[in-house]
Parts: sequence; C-alpha cells; structure tokens
Amino acid sequence: MSAKIIEVECDFLIVGGGLAGLYAAVCASSMGRCVVVTKQTLVQSNSYWAQGGIAAAIDPEDSPVFHKEDTVTAGRGLCDARAVQILVEEGRERVTDLINLGMRFDSDDSGLLLGLEGGHSKRRVLHAGGDSTGKEMIEFLISFVSSSESVTILELVTVTDIISNGERCYGVWGYDQGKESYVRIFSPSTILATGGASALYRRTTNPEGASGEGISLAWRAGAEISDMEFVQFHPTVFSGSKGDSFLITEAIRGEGAHLLNAQGKRFMEGYSSLLELAPRDVVSKAIHSEMISCGEDYVYLDLSHLDPEFVRKRFSNIEKLCRDSGFDLARDRIPVAPAAHYTIGGVRTGLMGETNIEGLYACGEVSNTGVHGANRLASNSLLECMVFAKRSVDGAARVRGLGNVERDFKGFPLADTRGADTEFFNDAKEEIIGEMSTHLGIVREREGMEKLVARLEEISSAGEKIAGWFGFKLGTMLDVCLLVARGALMRKESRGAHIRSDYPEEDSDYEKHLIFRKDLEL
Repeated sequence: MSAKIIEVECDFLIVGGGLAGLYAAVCASSMGRCVVVTKQTLVQSNSYWAQGGIAAAIDPEDSPVFHKEDTVTAGRGLCDARAVQILVEEGRERVTDLINLGMRFDSDDSGLLLGLEGGHSKRRVLHAGGDSTGKEMIEFLISFVSSSESVTILELVTVTDIISNGERCYGVWGYDQGKESYVRIFSPSTILATGGASALYRRTTNPEGASGEGISLAWRAGAEISDMEFVQFHPTVFSGSKGDSFLITEAIRGEGAHLLNAQGKRFMEGYSSLLELAPRDVVSKAIHSEMISCGEDYVYLDLSHLDPEFVRKRFSNIEKLCRDSGFDLARDRIPVAPAAHYTIGGVRTGLMGETNIEGLYACGEVSNTGVHGANRLASNSLLECMVFAKRSVDGAARVRGLGNVERDFKGFPLADTRGADTEFFNDAKEEIIGEMSTHLGIVREREGMEKLVARLEEISSAGEKIAGWFGFKLGTMLDVCLLVARGALMRKESRGAHIRSDYPEEDSDYEKHLIFRKDLEL
C-alpha cells in the first residue's frame, strides 16, 4: 500500500460514537486506555437525533416486574427472559449512575417528569430537553469522555475490516478520510457499537450513515447474526407534500394525541383496546391498513383537543419543525406515515455483550441481545445501550493480551477509488433502497421478496468489479439487505415487526430465532 499506516494499541477499542459507544467509553475510562472510532463526528450519530426518552422503572408506583411484563408482551414471544430481567433491573442503576454523574433529566418541584408511551402500562419514560433526549445525553457524554485523559476519540475514520482469524478478534483496520491514511488498531477487546441499518429504506428516521456497516463487518469476520427480519417502523413520521419528513415522538400519543384516517375518523379502536398507545408494530400496521383503505399515503395526528400551551411547551422542537413546514402542531391535523426506524436484529450476543468470536463484543442497535424479541418496546433502546455497554466493558475487561497476533494484515484499499465507480454506486444504492422499501416494508410476501433477493444478487455480481471506497460501501449494503431478506423469507408467519400478507398469523413453530453465520445456517 502506498498510503501511510498509523498503528495504535489500546486496552479497549470501541467502534461507534453513539450512546452505546460513548457510554462504553465512560465505563472503560477508569480501567485502561480506550479508543473510540467513529466514521462521522460524534454529533452525527443516530442517538443524537433520538426524540424519545429512556424507560426505567424508577417511580415508587412502578416496578421492574411491570417493565419486564410490558417488554415481553411487546416482544411477541421472542424476548430472552434473562436479558429482559437484566435490562429492567440494571437499567434503574444505569440511569441513577448517569444522574449522579451530572446528567439532568426533565423535572419539576415534585421530581422527575415521567412520560407514557405505547406499550407501557406505567409512566416511566424520562426525557431531557423535552423532545431532545438523545441530543442532551450525547452532548453530556461527549463532554465527559472529551475530558478524560484515558479516552482517545478518532472521528471520520471508517472501519473497513475486523482483524480476526474467525475465532479471535485482535482489533480493526480503518481508513482516515481526512488524513487519507490507514489506521490499524490492535486491542485485546473490540466493542462494536455502530448502530442499525434503517437508512437502507427510502422513508427513514435515521441519518444516512445508519447503513449497517457494523453488522456486515461482524458477518464477514464470522460472527453470528440473528433476527434481521425484524425491522421496526416508527408509526408517526411527518409526511409533507414536498417530501419533507421528521420523526414525531411517540410521547405525543402518550400525552393524548389521536390518530385519524384521511377521512377524519379516529380508527385505532378497530385494531387494539390500547388505542393509540398500542405497541409500535400494531400501530404501524393499523396506519398502513388505513392508508390503503383510504387511498392516501398518510393519516393524521391530531392534538387539537389538548391544551395548546402545554403542547407547544412540551414538544417545542417538534412544534418548530411543524411550523417551518406550515402546520400548527397544537391546532392542525398533522399528516404522518410510518418510516423505517430501528434494526431489532443484529450481531448475536450473550449477556455480557460477547459474540461467538473471542475478544469481539457488541452493544446497542448493532447487537441482538434478545431484549426486544420481535418488536421493541418504546424507549427501551437507550436503556439497552447503557445496560449492555456497561456489561460489554465488564466482559471485555476479562480479556488480557493480544496473544500471537499476525501483524502483516492487508488493509482494504479504500484509497483506490475509480471516478467511474461513482455513478454505478449511486444508481445501485438508489435501486437497493427502492427495492427494500417496496418488498421489505411493513408488509411483505414471498414473491416480492424472492424478486428482491434475485435482484440484490445480480447487483452484487455486477458490483464485484468495483474497487475501493464504493466497492466497500456497496458490499456492506448488500450483505445487510440480503440478511434481512433471507430471514424474512424463512420466517413464514407474521410476528411483531415482521408482517407477511401470505402468512398473516403467528405460528408456534417459529417461536425461535433465525441465526446466520457466513457460509453456515444454524
């Protein structure tokens, strides 16, 4: 290679700069040298844009028992009971730890303000800055890790390979886009915290970078991947006539907002006794059905029956976004439609974040810990990030030394990018996103998914000639899309976030996890 190689060694290597990665860095900072690698900047993570809060049973009238029941109910029979128990019990501890570090959640004279969201039987959702919880938490954690002498942050570094022999992980290869140099980072423990893959859909709440690269990297290294067919759609994303869109937090329905179809009729009573506070899979499917029935690509979110002053104060950021798009959140009917939001499946882990590859851990949305089952309960994601980031660090701390690592690895030639590849990549990316949106959306069926798989394989064959940056990006997209599609084809039932029109009912034979490993189906 002609490009310069920078070599780094550390005790803990964390790939990803969202909530899971940053909280892992906080936990690891007192145990040794920690390096955080992120392909963008720290304020461009998916966590940063999270409007929803963090769920924890901290109210005296609440209990981890209730939180567990709600989580398992939403998960439709696929939650790992041990993982959920850990989530709800240790989640309270992690939130308390964060508050003790100085994180401030919204409160009044009576104490912390707790919100209610879909699927929750109690008010247990903490917010910060109203509807800016992700931003507030990320900025707080950035401040903490930036002041730590034991934490080094490498921004704008794309990880291109996990250094592994299929049994043991030794670190990663990366490419520094700014310095145009390769980075080789060795560490006895590597923690993936790279986020999900919902940017592979046309309508999405995720930033462009959420393309599942961490899942692809782990897959190529030989890690087990599970439950990829479960892609959660957020029910209420603004659907403007000019194509503008933004997420509208579930907390709005928790405060009493109604859903109306295009004819102005409230419709959730026909789908669930919980009405607008049903779990996300139920609400998204109901909205999808109403849009088809009414022949429109939206339904309405209506808050006009609520106190306008309360609405504008409680949801100030969303109120501003609506106003910029020509709507008054407190008085107008707001057009909304579902959008791809959260990757439930991912790198399969144990209770300490460990994968089947020694020295490789995963936490946050890139992982599949089993806590979400077939459908994630609202505001459990930030809690999972913190609980299993801490557990991943505790597990990684037990790994000592690199052993007999082969240091003559070949870095991926990202610098070797041909200008002619740009058009091919852009066209292929646009087609992939379009095909995923058409055939792997809220409702799927066999014929459409088989066409999708065939086309993805054709694009993959054509894309093998592409070298460098675009070849890497295209390959990771195809890896993830094919994992989602093949899992969805294999699961011949409807369960949680996976809904098939040709198999509309749950099937007890599929009350199990679909696990993939490169060149091996388990």
